[in-house]
Amino acid sequence: MSAKVILLVEDNPDDQALTYKALRKNHLANEVVTADDGLKAIDYLLGDGNSGNPPALVLLDLKLPKMDGLEVLRRIRGDERTRRLPVVVLTSSKEDRDLTESYNLGVNSYVCKPVDFNQFIEAVRQLGLYWLVLNEMPPQ
Repeated sequence: MSAKVILLVEDNPDDQALTYKALRKNHLANEVVTADDGLKAIDYLLGDGNSGNPPALVLLDLKLPKMDGLEVLRRIRGDERTRRLPVVVLTSSKEDRDLTESYNLGVNSYVCKPVDFNQFIEAVRQLGLYWLVLNEMPPQ
């Protein structure tokens, strides 16, 4: 079985670095593939960008260049190959419409990025433990 890949869809380099640091600090040694805009995320998942190892988890920001996170989520859920892929929105947006629309589009979880570094590390630890260790997915 190949290693479980995390697709991090995040355009902010500081938030990317913070997420990598939180994963390492929590001993989650999964490979992390980063897409810094929505089009790159869709190319990785549905186009030529995927090496044949689909991610076990997508961490999706909503405020992205080229294609926003809600449209990325809409396309993920609209394609048979990625319909059941676990997607966690990890965003700074606390807007009710973003939260509601994310769930309407089939997100698995919606997490607001904690501002405090220690709280962020704990949030990533819990996400990783649940989605990469405890959660059972149907066979591909």
